[in-house]
Amino acid sequence: MIFKIFAFLSLLATPALAAKAPSAACLPAPNGSNPCPVTLHRPSVAPLSAMAQLGRDLFHDPALSGSGRQSCASCHDPAHHYAPAGSAAVALGGTSLTRDGLRAVPTLTYLETRPGFSIGPDDAETESAVTPSTTAIGPHGAKTAQNTTASATNLVPQGGLFWDGRADTLQQQADGPLFNPDEMASSRAIVLARLTHGPYAPMLRRLGGPAVAGSDNLLLSEALFAIARYQIEDPSFHPYASPFDDWLEGRRRMTPAQRRGYLLFNDPAKGNCAACHPDRPGPDGTPPLLTDHQFEALGVPRNRALSANRDPSFHDLGLCGPVRTDMATRADLCGLFITPTLRNSATRHAFFHNGVYRTLDQVLDFYMLRDITPDRIYPKDTDGQILRYDDLPPPYHPNLDVTDAPFDRHPGDPPALTPRERQDIIAFLHMLTDRPAR
Repeated sequence: MIFKIFAFLSLLATPALAAKAPSAACLPAPNGSNPCPVTLHRPSVAPLSAMAQLGRDLFHDPALSGSGRQSCASCHDPAHHYAPAGSAAVALGGTSLTRDGLRAVPTLTYLETRPGFSIGPDDAETESAVTPSTTAIGPHGAKTAQNTTASATNLVPQGGLFWDGRADTLQQQADGPLFNPDEMASSRAIVLARLTHGPYAPMLRRLGGPAVAGSDNLLLSEALFAIARYQIEDPSFHPYASPFDDWLEGRRRMTPAQRRGYLLFNDPAKGNCAACHPDRPGPDGTPPLLTDHQFEALGVPRNRALSANRDPSFHDLGLCGPVRTDMATRADLCGLFITPTLRNSATRHAFFHNGVYRTLDQVLDFYMLRDITPDRIYPKDTDGQILRYDDLPPPYHPNLDVTDAPFDRHPGDPPALTPRERQDIIAFLHMLTDRPAR
């Protein structure tokens, strides 16, 4: 029954048809107002079900971990938009809380409409159609903030949870960190003992029914389902309560810097950010998620502070491994990681899958300078040669995005954005920060 329910939920979570880029008439007015206000249709809000309340207790329970000191909320802090509170590139976990993870901890917000993983057309009307995972995705087609026609027929990987899309439901996602030796580092025995004897055990038995008493697998599944229900039902996981949402509804004006940044964000020759982080509501009023749920190979520099990267032969290749294993033979997918939402990005302290950058200034510099002045992005070897794309082995360099602006430039070209323009885009990104929940 649980998995049937989640199959139904996955259908509900299929994104609405994506809206087109804003027309010239609907761009911010000179005074920062919105000439085309809309009414956003947010998820409904209701008291949490008993199952979601149980999930909330589980989400905040450190006794489920191998250390007894780490809960889901330890890395997904509600006060920080369900992202880490600290500034570390990756979280420390394990039974002694001294092991660093492989990847930056993603936010758990705005996952309620994330589709399951698939490979299909880069086209809003057909992107939910599943293509066999053995199908080659072909060369990277250009995407711009104003025109996606050129890329609409491309086959692209999209959807799924985690940086590599390996989980399709929130229930599957909750199972991963719980038993990862670098994260919560728990064991089946620890978890089952807590579910059987912990303070919420009576409620779990009542909600799960008589069958859970005779099946450890069902008991664990019900607990993971409860955590998923908490994430789906609690509005703090998807509040859509940012100044940008207010602007979309005509209740706020942009400052001059925010307006300039928004125009640059949508300019295909400048920031071109909206090509992968669409910012317009759906035709049914669905608030924008600031991600297209697709995967890209960007070639961010290697984070040599990570324990795993001390081995020069090790590479985190995203879709083709090492964490995800079903795509291990797909050379055309190596180096690809999912595009995260930009909502609340101004509050983050670790960017990209390996947490190599700590500020939005560094992120914008990477986008602008990767190809025109690579010596400012990548290290050099002992002979002084620039180690371009140093975290992606050369056989997979053809997977890199060298097509979409601003990655369509070459050494000696001017950057797509000046330093002042980068600050304007950052000013706009601050508009995506949700107000604290009341």
